Amino acid sequence: MSTIESITLMLALVYSTSLLYWGGKKWGALVSGTLLLGATIASFFWPLLLILFGAVVVVITLGQYQPAFANAEGRPNKIREICQHFFALSMLLVGVQYAINAAMLYAGKTPWLMRPDVGDAFLPIAGGIELKAILTLGLWDQNHPAAVVMLCVVLLTGLICKRAFCGWACPLGLAGEYLYKLRKRFISAELLPPAWLDWPLRMLKYLLLAALMYLVISMPTATLPHYLTGNYHKVADLKMAVFFMMPSIGALIGFSFIFALAAWRRQGFCRYICPYGAMLGIVSFASPFKIRRSTQHCLIETKGMSCDKCTRACPANISVHTQKNIHSDECQACMRCMSACPKKEALQFSTRNGIKLSARGLMILLFTLMFMVPLFAYVSGYWHSQTPQDIKMELIQKLDRIGH
Repeated sequence: MSTIESITLMLALVYSTSLLYWGGKKWGALVSGTLLLGATIASFFWPLLLILFGAVVVVITLGQYQPAFANAEGRPNKIREICQHFFALSMLLVGVQYAINAAMLYAGKTPWLMRPDVGDAFLPIAGGIELKAILTLGLWDQNHPAAVVMLCVVLLTGLICKRAFCGWACPLGLAGEYLYKLRKRFISAELLPPAWLDWPLRMLKYLLLAALMYLVISMPTATLPHYLTGNYHKVADLKMAVFFMMPSIGALIGFSFIFALAAWRRQGFCRYICPYGAMLGIVSFASPFKIRRSTQHCLIETKGMSCDKCTRACPANISVHTQKNIHSDECQACMRCMSACPKKEALQFSTRNGIKLSARGLMILLFTLMFMVPLFAYVSGYWHSQTPQDIKMELIQKLDRIGH
């Protein structure tokens, strides 16, 4: 793993372990320090990563039986913000490391900074094609294996904990929040579209998702080996980097539209045009965890009050106070409704049979999924790109002439 990936992994594991033992467990610091040392050594000797993986799984498993952890309330908004900024900072550092690596390749020099493979997470179409190759041919891509790993990780988060990836981990969602708050300083009105227009606009992201899925599904299975070993696929990440670092006029117009949409409406980009959000929205219907409203504790039923604080706190405008279980594809499990509720027992993020997940528990679950799966892929040899650096140096010089 690269330097930034190793550091991020260490921080995530240490912080997750610390959260498990906030309840006065003095040996929590010792466990965290041990994991930090182990991860540091493992950065240079990969077999120890497997030992680290096993240790963390044991710690987390034991933590599930701690009453303090199981009943932890935490402060959902604060914990979510920590999680969002952690992932945003990680992606920023990954971007800087990747840019330095690519610049040195372009200059014909051997990079002194390793390429971060997690950058392949920004190649969802490549990840989809690789997944198709694995399922149909049993063929694992050697150029960008991390793309399919991260695609599966994101899908797994949606399957287990709804769209928590969108609400807790996505850097674009965090950027959209800041743009929205900035706009509110100058124009305080909400500027929401009418209900009759909102639904068709929400369908746009599903159309984009369908278009991307068509690209993957329509590719003949027989051509997959040729594509995965072709020059275009080898430099797909570099083409993606050039698209963002040296955008065309059309790309700049598209970026401007996205920024304007995010500032115009809270979660505007997520709600209307993000295909990842559409994919997770569909997968999230299968998630056992949902925001559930208890009529035995809600002030509406118990006190006859007309309380709608949960609905007003929801950034997706879901009518939480009128539903018992929130099945909406727009729910990002952000827990803002739970934070706003004056009766804390009235809203829970739980399964049908009563298994509850606090804000702290959700963040640990996300950290576990998003770092343990890539770690397992790494120690299994299905993470690092096998494309030789001299091939990359050669192809990057003629990047604009390489097509599908």
